[in-house]
Amino acid sequence: MADDSTTTIRATFEIRAAADLAVEHLVQQHGISRPDVIIQSASGEKTAGSRPSGGDASREDGARHDGAFEGEIEVSADIAADQAAAVLRSFGDAGAIRVSGK
Repeated sequence: MADDSTTTIRATFEIRAAADLAVEHLVQQHGISRPDVIIQSASGEKTAGSRPSGGDASREDGARHDGAFEGEIEVSADIAADQAAAVLRSFGDAGAIRVSGK
């Protein structure tokens, strides 16, 4: 008998690009439907992450000053319970600084 239970996995990222990469892994590698994945600020503040990267760090002084770096980004996904271990690994591979399951 198959296990039809679902669980919610949450991961926190410092960089928006890492959060976006995690979402792509969930959708493309694990077949999770995009509407089952949520990206939001972990703090409730408008944010592009807690530190700059890539194009955000393109100025001579090392960082742009027009982006909101007010906190971390949370990615959560409702997944089949039997996918939890693989999804946790994918979040870690994408650069998550914290991961939790519910």
